Amino acid sequence: MADDALIPDLHLPEPRRLPPPRSPAAPTVVSEGPLARAAIMTVAFLFLALFLVLPLITIFAEAFSKGVGAFFNTFSDSDALAAVKTTFLVTAIAVPANIVFGIAAAWAVTKFQFPLKSVLLTLIDLPFSVSPVVAGLVYIILFGAQSSLGPWLAAHGIQIIFALPGMVLVTIFVSVPFVARELIPLMQEQGTAEEEAALTLGASGFTIFRRVTLPNIKWGLLYGVLLCNARAMGEFGAVSVVSGKIRGETATMPLQIDIYYNEYASVAAFSIAVLLALSALLTLAIKAVLEWRFANELAAGRRH
Repeated sequence: MADDALIPDLHLPEPRRLPPPRSPAAPTVVSEGPLARAAIMTVAFLFLALFLVLPLITIFAEAFSKGVGAFFNTFSDSDALAAVKTTFLVTAIAVPANIVFGIAAAWAVTKFQFPLKSVLLTLIDLPFSVSPVVAGLVYIILFGAQSSLGPWLAAHGIQIIFALPGMVLVTIFVSVPFVARELIPLMQEQGTAEEEAALTLGASGFTIFRRVTLPNIKWGLLYGVLLCNARAMGEFGAVSVVSGKIRGETATMPLQIDIYYNEYASVAAFSIAVLLALSALLTLAIKAVLEWRFANELAAGRRH
């Protein structure tokens, strides 16, 4: 008998094929219903209309309540013109000073390692946590007639308190964080590779800043300058303390608004408020343009 006859004829079933593993289910996107979305949007728009749009409309309505002629007559007053000039003068001095400090502080924080870096960052943020009125009082203690420097300043004919220098100093103090705080995260994100490459090629420090660093931070710098300018023009508390609110001499536009309003000259007060509001709206418009330009430039850089 052949050997094959000894082998039983076994019909084994074919092995079962396991199904492929299932990919994990995509997370379900939880979305609010149409009623919830409508309610959230309604609350947001009502809040903005109540606290932003309505006051802005009120300012313009009160300023023109007695006609266009009364609005323009406000700026024929010598005190109003002096307040406008003083505001722009203080801002023209304080903003460039903060630009220089902001760039230097951002450069030091992002490009160097030193033991007191956290202290520097804390000092930059200090004006955010200190009341402007308290800041004004501190400058009076430092430079007032009863301070330790008072007799020396008086002997040399230097007047800081109740004069333009004191107003500039407190304005610099309250607006100092804006440029630095816009540049620091931007420069941290960019790193130091490009500056190091330029240094390797023999470029000087000023050339590196002008040709490499400044083009990379230009939009952030302009954005910080706009915020700093708006803060400087609208400052009231600190300037009120150190200026004495002398009409025609040390009154800025916010202080002159307060003077007019206390004298029941509401049209004059709101007319100057319109000028401040227009400067704020112009700042917002320029800010939107800068953000749009920066976003487009960033997207173009990513494509290339």
